[in-house]
Amino acid sequence: MKGLFWVVAVFAAAVALAIFGRFEGGYAIFYYPPYRIDMSLLLFAFLALAGVALLYAGLRLAHHVLAIPGYVRAYRARRRAARAHEALAAAMRGLFEGRYAHAEKGAARAHEAGISPGLAALIAARATHALREYARSEEWLERAVATGESIEAAYLTTRAEMALDERNYGAARDALHRLHDNGPRHLATLRLLLRAERGTGNWEEVLRIAAQLAKREAISPALAEEYKVQATIELLARAAVERVGFEQRWRRIAGSDQVHPRIAAAGARHAAALGAAQLSCGIIEKALAVEWSAPLVALYGDLSGFEAALRRDEARSRIERAEKWLVARPSDAPLLVTLGRLCAHAELWGKAQSYLEASLAFDDSRAAHLDLARLLVRLGRDGEAQKHFRLAAELP
Repeated sequence: MKGLFWVVAVFAAAVALAIFGRFEGGYAIFYYPPYRIDMSLLLFAFLALAGVALLYAGLRLAHHVLAIPGYVRAYRARRRAARAHEALAAAMRGLFEGRYAHAEKGAARAHEAGISPGLAALIAARATHALREYARSEEWLERAVATGESIEAAYLTTRAEMALDERNYGAARDALHRLHDNGPRHLATLRLLLRAERGTGNWEEVLRIAAQLAKREAISPALAEEYKVQATIELLARAAVERVGFEQRWRRIAGSDQVHPRIAAAGARHAAALGAAQLSCGIIEKALAVEWSAPLVALYGDLSGFEAALRRDEARSRIERAEKWLVARPSDAPLLVTLGRLCAHAELWGKAQSYLEASLAFDDSRAAHLDLARLLVRLGRDGEAQKHFRLAAELP
């Protein structure tokens, strides 16, 4: 558009000069004794314009000649900047490709050239950390801070990730808490914080963060469930130092979580160890009513939490409940083993042997062979017992 304007302007000026020359009869006289020059006014105007143009061109040429050193300096600066940007891009590409030595070299060149020096230093820190050059990695982190760029969030995130790689969970958690205190909590840093809290054993926070991430669909439901189960089991173990505290902790668990097989198994074991045998039994029965689980069935036959005087009566009570389950699951080998153990506790030797042998008919398990061998020892049938001990030893 600008070029078209100048073309129109030139043609307009030519037309104006042609009209002016046709109708204008004036002339210009230059007199310098003894010389005199006469010319038409049109020629004078043309020569005047040409002179101005030549003078302008000469001045422009002189300006460019004098500015050549500056042009050279600017060109070299642009070349250096372009090379530094290329080095920074190569450093990032090397970091993603796993070529960490190459990444550090590119980042060092960009840092020296002053192209995003803070970012370049962080790239170099990550690369050297991946090379397990921890001292050099710390130097690069210090350089990143010294640049004065607004990279605090990137710096803290980098430090947290590097600390997690080193399993320094406390340092990672401190860095992430600093980051979250000064800004919003992004999903990526929350996932890092979840790892740090798991590493430090802060299971209450693990429960909270996992639920938050699952609500925002930042982790898969299966992974969130695994974190919740693990944290709940660890909290139960931590509370299993005295009975009252354990029971309070158990009541704080949601009902839907209490019947999870792994949580119920952990709760039942701790309750039995603390002498709360009735609570242990109730936990198992409630969980099995929702979801059948072989480990829970095996725990149902464990009466170690009962006093010897009460063990027989408790065994008979549990046998009655377990035999009702057996009606619906007649070929369940773990249930038959549990019934065999309970009958042994109740001193029902014949029934115990029958249940254990029935279990072996469905599944040649090590547990059934060992229980049957111990029962046969109690019955004085050592030869048969040795056979089952040997068979148990041969099984994984």
